[in-house]
Parts: sequence; C-alpha cells; structure tokens
Amino acid sequence: MAMPSQPPRHTLLSWADVDRLIDILVPQIRNVGYFDAMLIITRGGIIPGGLLSEALDISYTLIAAVRFQTNLEPRAQLAAMPTFLQFPEDELLVGRRTLIVDDVWGSGRTSTAVKNRCLAAGATPFSCVLHFNPYRSLFSRAEPDFYAAVTDAHVVYPWEVDRGTDRIPLVPPTEN
Repeated sequence: MAMPSQPPRHTLLSWADVDRLIDILVPQIRNVGYFDAMLIITRGGIIPGGLLSEALDISYTLIAAVRFQTNLEPRAQLAAMPTFLQFPEDELLVGRRTLIVDDVWGSGRTSTAVKNRCLAAGATPFSCVLHFNPYRSLFSRAEPDFYAAVTDAHVVYPWEVDRGTDRIPLVPPTEN
C-alpha cells in the first residue's frame, strides 16, 4: 500500500531574506566576468532581475514571457512546448554574454527554454535563480549556472504576498 504523499512544504521569505540571497549571487556572477545583457523572465524574475541589474551595473535589460499549456493531462504538460509570449529579437542578443534571471528553478522548463532560445539567437547565456529545487527538476544534467540556495520547499517571495485593496485602511492617514 502506498503511503499518502505529504503536502508540499512552504517557506515564506522576507525582503531581508531576498537581500541576503542577492548578496550570495553577486560575487558568484562577478567571478565569471562581465555581462553585456540581462534577460529577465516574467513574472518571477522581475524583482530579482532589477536588484541584480543594479548591483552588477547591467543596464541592457530585456524581458522574456513564457507560458506552458496547462489544460493537458499532467504527463502531457511536462512534454508541452513553451509559447514565448514576449521575447527579444535575435539581433538584440547576438554576441552578448546574457544573464537570464528568474526567481526559482523548479522543473527547469522555463529557464532551459529561454537559455536554448538565447543560444539559438547567438548569445552566450547563463541562467541565474534565487532558489534551485533539484528534487523537482526535470533535467538530470542541467541546473542553473548561478543560484543562491537549494530548497525542496515551495518558496513564497515577499512580492507574492497578498497585497490587494482589501489590505488598504479605509481611514485617512493622520498628519504628523
């Protein structure tokens, strides 16, 4: 008889935790040299990408939006090809050492798809995430080039915390 699987573990991070992760990544990235460009994967990579672009002084930043079909049976979803909703033209990448930034490498499908498309465009891509989950990765021989931490948990970043309008106080602020 199979044992029931445990629900996934969750880890809630603070902004200070994110700062520490960025501080771990910056020396790793600087150690391999200069990057001509940064390609930020939406949505999860936007904030880490912004923080890293400032810390590493990379002003040539681009955006990639990737979607995988989710209305398939679970096994078919894993084999589904990505749809690139937004991706830079090849001429913006050709010949550039490009840092690809996302928040987490779970299955690895998104980072791998973006890295392969950068290679096809003539870039020299390097992948970078805050968290690497080798236990969920679909790629036994691939991992991010840079990562700040290894986890088996579902990570909740501070920018993912519910910030809806229901959190705004209805009384006017007091003047000091």
